[in-house]
Amino acid sequence: MTDLFRTFYPDAFVASSYVIDYEKLYRKGYRGIIFDIDNTLVPHGAPADERAVRLFERLRTAGFDTCLISNNQEPRVKPFADQVGSRYIFNAHKPSVKNYKRAMELMGTDQKTTLFIGDQLFTDVWGAKRSGIKSILVRPIYPKEEIQIVLKRYLERIVLYFYTHGR
Repeated sequence: MTDLFRTFYPDAFVASSYVIDYEKLYRKGYRGIIFDIDNTLVPHGAPADERAVRLFERLRTAGFDTCLISNNQEPRVKPFADQVGSRYIFNAHKPSVKNYKRAMELMGTDQKTTLFIGDQLFTDVWGAKRSGIKSILVRPIYPKEEIQIVLKRYLERIVLYFYTHGR
């Protein structure tokens, strides 16, 4: 059973996108970071806040390029990307690998120099794994979510149990 779950294991699991040592990741050779938006950087549907804007300024200063990929439509994604100053891909159909690869093309990075950060195992992390990209799973920022995400969260808890107890 745990072999099946390993398909969805992130490379790291942390409390928040805002506690990651990005400068250390840069020293390790990463140059591009792909982010999910909702519940990874801000609560679902929220605009970019000052903390998100500062994070992307910090990433640019460190030397990173960034790309937001979201399954949401452009009216949600573009204003957020404009606020934080990032490239973006909307209607990404995660976990399809197509737009993970497109994000790397936009940033001029490859599988070894790209990292993905998101809050969902079955879309974000699985898509990154299928694309050959290292992934960091973060805890969702805000617990109130749409019903289809709530249902996936129950399944994620099972996978995360094996991730944290059976590695």
